[in-house]
Amino acid sequence: MPDFSIGVDLGGTNLRIAAVSTDGQVLERVTLGTNLASGPDHLIGDMCGAILGLSAKYRSGGSFLGVGAGIPGIIDMESGTVRKSANLPGWSGYPVREEIERRIKSQFILENDGNMAALGEKWLGAARNVPSMAMLTLGTGIGGAIVLDGKVWHGMNGMAGEFGHVPIEPEGVPCGCGSHGCAERYASATAIVRMAREAIATGAATALAKAANSDAEFSALAIFNLAMQGDEDARQIFRRFGKALGFLLAGMVNGLNLEMYVIGGGVSSAWEAFAPSMFSELRERSLIYLATEPEAASGTGKDAVPVGGRRKTIVTRALLGTDAGLLGAARIPVVGL
Repeated sequence: MPDFSIGVDLGGTNLRIAAVSTDGQVLERVTLGTNLASGPDHLIGDMCGAILGLSAKYRSGGSFLGVGAGIPGIIDMESGTVRKSANLPGWSGYPVREEIERRIKSQFILENDGNMAALGEKWLGAARNVPSMAMLTLGTGIGGAIVLDGKVWHGMNGMAGEFGHVPIEPEGVPCGCGSHGCAERYASATAIVRMAREAIATGAATALAKAANSDAEFSALAIFNLAMQGDEDARQIFRRFGKALGFLLAGMVNGLNLEMYVIGGGVSSAWEAFAPSMFSELRERSLIYLATEPEAASGTGKDAVPVGGRRKTIVTRALLGTDAGLLGAARIPVVGL
């Protein structure tokens, strides 16, 4: 049995835990419901029970290297506490690392879930052969992370990579962070639904209106399906989405000059609907991208490879899906912070 670590991915609905060998083989997974209403003590009890069960099962054949966990929110890296998380009520200031290490008697590393997803893609996904990269996760909002020479770049106090709150419209839509015109207000699942409802309000977007009236959970997926069926109003929403994302990426490329930018998260599945306008905007806004664009810039890993030995700027989709954060969490005890 190989050496192994355990990764934890804590979401708003599910708590996913996996034992993963150091060569990337998932040995076993456990999925539990996330009962946030019961508070952190209850959820941490469930988490530690699963961790102890998995570590005991696989420890006999290999060394147990520790546990990494990705959670949504701002993490105080020094104390191992959650500073702020909209999705984890009652967790702010809770001594997460101290409490879990007390129960499992092993190393426990707490990280932002976006950082864990980026580390997963760096290890086994789209960026596995690239030393340094940045990642955007497109979901309800926009998560982000930077990996330099194989390690997460945390910045001064762990807050690096908050690309979702980079303003792209100075007088734009108000954001929950208190600012206006943040990128996630234009390039997220929430933004897609908002733009659809605005189109419906004009009285012209009849197909969107019909979908909204027939679906109580009118979602970005429903709007994407309409776009793929050729509805022009839905297609226009994804063109606006791609334009905003291209604007954000241009700033990232100009500021970071990294080899790869990986786009993940649930909304990345709508790639064909937004990628053309994203790349068009990126070429217009970034001289660096224009000078280093792959010859076949379709945005996929196999088509966007460097040609002739020259280093290129690659923008591509993530490969690991929802497993990225889980695998990155398992990797962090091996490579360290």
